[in-house]
Amino acid sequence: MTDAAAAPWYREVSPGQWKSMFAAWIGYLLDGFDFVLITLVLTEIADEFDLSTASAASLISGAFITRWLGGALLGALGDRYGRKPAMIVSILLYSLGTFACGFAWNYISLFTARLVIGMGMAGEYSASATYVLESWPARLRNRASGFLISGYAGGTIIASELYKWVVPHWGWRWMFWIGVLPVLVALWVRRALPEAGDWHEEVAAAKARPNPFRSLFAGRRRASVNTVLAVAASAALFCVFTPLGEGLRWPLSLLAAGCLFAFAAQLGGRPRRLLYVALMCTVFCAFLYSWPIQALLPTYLKTELGYSPGEVTDVMFYAGFGTMFGCWLAGFAGDWLGTRRAYACTLLASLAFVFPVFAVRDTLVGLGVLLFFLLALSQGISGILPKYIASHFPTGSRAASLGFVYNTGALGGAVAPVLGANLAEGMSLGRALAVLTFGLTLVVIVLIGGDVPRRLGRLTDPAGAEDHLVPGRPLSVAEASVEKTS
Repeated sequence: MTDAAAAPWYREVSPGQWKSMFAAWIGYLLDGFDFVLITLVLTEIADEFDLSTASAASLISGAFITRWLGGALLGALGDRYGRKPAMIVSILLYSLGTFACGFAWNYISLFTARLVIGMGMAGEYSASATYVLESWPARLRNRASGFLISGYAGGTIIASELYKWVVPHWGWRWMFWIGVLPVLVALWVRRALPEAGDWHEEVAAAKARPNPFRSLFAGRRRASVNTVLAVAASAALFCVFTPLGEGLRWPLSLLAAGCLFAFAAQLGGRPRRLLYVALMCTVFCAFLYSWPIQALLPTYLKTELGYSPGEVTDVMFYAGFGTMFGCWLAGFAGDWLGTRRAYACTLLASLAFVFPVFAVRDTLVGLGVLLFFLLALSQGISGILPKYIASHFPTGSRAASLGFVYNTGALGGAVAPVLGANLAEGMSLGRALAVLTFGLTLVVIVLIGGDVPRRLGRLTDPAGAEDHLVPGRPLSVAEASVEKTS
């Protein structure tokens, strides 16, 4: 056995690579902090602006509406000019949106600020994920993905702890203003980072930098058509998730979906169009199973269980640490079992906890423990979702492809809270959340466990690589059966 093989895995990661992880992790922590704020103060905002549960839930959806555009644009920026500039622009965008939320005077102004947050969050996901995945040793990239996404859960924990101290004394607006302060830390840490290793080796030295959108604007006619499609998709999504679309939500939803599928077909080109669409649908379903609980859990605790702000914080503490632990576990499981197999097995185990979570009513500790295990297994596995998606794309188009596919699929997160709130009009909110989570988790198990996106992709691209991030290794192959690479 060689010395390298005998050494602990963490010694394979250089100090510079750990620093890269920390810089990106801080961004994800702020991402989680900023985004979960709206779920914690949703009832306070609804009371001040006199909103129904469904209207208030649409404020959560607002940050998802612009994610497809932000992910594509900032991802393309990362592919062309480097991952680091895209990371900085992204964090500035969503911090600006968070600060603006504190000054909102009505529903529309708050919804608009949420649109800005969505743009920045989308860019942060694609830029930071590709940066870390391309910087770490190849055989440890599931671990890199899991460690990175755990920062999001850390942000939710900090936000829930601040909630019980800030909101009762100063009101909900101060939560958004405080959320901007740590941005300076993230910018300071990122100022001297080197560029991602894979991008630097394969793209930076190339004579012609990649332009992922070249196919969308090849010729005046195509450029005009795609500009109209972008405007139509954005306008349709805005109307779907605001009162402006009342009575026309189904036609507008179909219009938006048609526009986005058209973009996916063009970005993927003839060889990969089916792969793009299948990955978008997989991510959409993943958000549908995970976001009803993430978005509406505080509302459920306060309205159906009658928990005080302090008790809500305690339960969210269990939930946040469960997700964080699950992300770490997912990273190790992904490198051990293979990304796809770890994903499917972990989600299958999570089903045992779904209905018990919403059956517990009288014991805060019991609810917290069940939530810890449910979120560790169901939400925590999303820690390797960036690795799963990014592995399908080559370096030159990885950030834009990941940004578009993931953030378009993330519209499932926009649908989820509204769907959960609407289902709750005919049954209890707890039962609605349990039904959505259980049913959609089964769908994702089939999609990922059955390798549906890659199987569909092979119909038009039979020679497509198994895993672009770990060359020569299929997504379902365990670590021990593959020679180490770095």
